[in-house]
Amino acid sequence: QVQLVESGGGLVQAGGSLRLSCAASGFTFSRYAMGWFRQAPGKEREFVGCITSGGGKVYADSVKGRATISRDNAKNTVYLQMNSLQSEDTAVYYCAKNIRAYGVRSEAGEYDYWGQGTQVTVSS
Repeated sequence: QVQLVESGGGLVQAGGSLRLSCAASGFTFSRYAMGWFRQAPGKEREFVGCITSGGGKVYADSVKGRATISRDNAKNTVYLQMNSLQSEDTAVYYCAKNIRAYGVRSEAGEYDYWGQGTQVTVSS
């Protein structure tokens, strides 16, 4: 069965960086776009960005210039590097499998499997 397992979250000071990882299994990883979302307390889940099977990337305006998504198809892993973290980046971060190879839309409905999430807390 499809499994997505995030790791790398934690407590970081404002201005710091984190790299989140998402290990995928149960499907042909290289054939699908992968996305990152986040959900802050009391807020709706928010699209962070995605990477297509071909390596194309799309980012939300809120993280553009501070986030980099990459993938290692040999390791079935997608990464989210976040720099210059601010308190508003505090959230549970989720990776998700897109239903398409080149899906770049931000709607949650375009993703059919989700990880359990990893907490990122930015202290000011």
